[in-house]
Amino acid sequence: MRTSTSFVTISSALLTAALAVSPALAAQEVVEVTGRDQRLEPEFEEVYRVGVLEGESWEMFGEVSKVAFDADGNLYVFDGATRLMGSGSLRVLVFDAAGGFLHEFGSSGGGPGEFNRPNGFAVLRDGTVVVSDVGHRAFQLLYASGGLVRMVRVGDGLAGMSVLGEILPDPRGAAVFAGAVGGPGVTISGAGSGPVAPPTSRPVIRVGLEGETMQTDTVVHGWLPTRSEMSDLAPNNVPAQVREMMSRMSMPTVFEPEMLVGVLPNGGIVHSDSSTWTLKITPPGATEVARIIQRPFQPEPVTPEVEKEFLERRAAAWQESGGMGPVSGRRMMFVEGGRGANPNPGPTSSFQIEERFYHELPVLRGLAASWDGRIWVQRRGDEPDENGPIDIVTAGGDYLGTYPTGATAMPDAFGPGGLAAFIELDELGVASVVVRRLPAHVR
Repeated sequence: MRTSTSFVTISSALLTAALAVSPALAAQEVVEVTGRDQRLEPEFEEVYRVGVLEGESWEMFGEVSKVAFDADGNLYVFDGATRLMGSGSLRVLVFDAAGGFLHEFGSSGGGPGEFNRPNGFAVLRDGTVVVSDVGHRAFQLLYASGGLVRMVRVGDGLAGMSVLGEILPDPRGAAVFAGAVGGPGVTISGAGSGPVAPPTSRPVIRVGLEGETMQTDTVVHGWLPTRSEMSDLAPNNVPAQVREMMSRMSMPTVFEPEMLVGVLPNGGIVHSDSSTWTLKITPPGATEVARIIQRPFQPEPVTPEVEKEFLERRAAAWQESGGMGPVSGRRMMFVEGGRGANPNPGPTSSFQIEERFYHELPVLRGLAASWDGRIWVQRRGDEPDENGPIDIVTAGGDYLGTYPTGATAMPDAFGPGGLAAFIELDELGVASVVVRRLPAHVR
């Protein structure tokens, strides 16, 4: 339900000053959506679930990093690789549309088809599996059976390495989207000696995978909040060589607005900087926003009380998990040196850096586009780090309703025919994947 639709003209000079990106198009459609929630009920049909505490090897998961569907409704479970560092083993398990186990593949190693620090995973609609592999400095493309299609090399330079991370498939095939996908992280402004201009945006990059070397095009320039150089936050005893390397890095603040990204069925991009309830739609083949969808929800200030309560909750959660409570307001950093093809300067170091807070609590915490083009948007809950209601809108700006807080989690993957997969953990931390079928109006 729209309350109004208007067109506004934005001069290229004004938009450049506001967003620090290239000039924008002459006009954008702005859709204002009602701020009154219309309740949706989670009437999902469970199709099947996989993953058990004890059973066959293919039924017992370790750490499920990602799940995905192909156009036939087959489910792919990426199990065993750690999200944070892209290390450890990885196996890919494939299930048919009814949950029957088909096969698995994947092993660690340095050869083609073997995984060496995998940290990004996607499945194209034809069943091609794409793994971004830091150790190989390449995207590995594999058949659904696990056989190697080809390796697509990143090329030279640190800028190329920035696309090796979380990736989203292009529904049109032969490409993935990378770059700012996946939330806030350390920003690296350049490599080598000499001054390097800091980044002015969080880009979404389309990575073409048709040749032996990737082809990249920046399709979105997301807003990048102001950050401090990591070297300014480090203690005085950090080695000089490590400090010089850190001067090219910037650290996100606590509660920094995330860059949320979804891919529409036609290959267009929907993104949000999450600070307000604002979605920006970029059509396929374009680089400029054509439509803005807004709901009247605004951020709240981060007060000293909010900071104190957050640090106390984090320390308590860490201790309950069996770890040692972190020092309030500090974050442990590890910098490795002397290994690999492009080793970092200096010895391996560990130290604590000062942690800073953003001045506002972002409104949004999650965003995804369904197989058929519905946009799922998760708002913040009552606590700063909790999930809240989930709104459903179309790419045209029609509001379809809201699932109340706790009614459902955001799907971890969408598939054809309304399929949606959810990664769940039981009280023992055992992972399973539940596949449900969504009602037609929210698919």
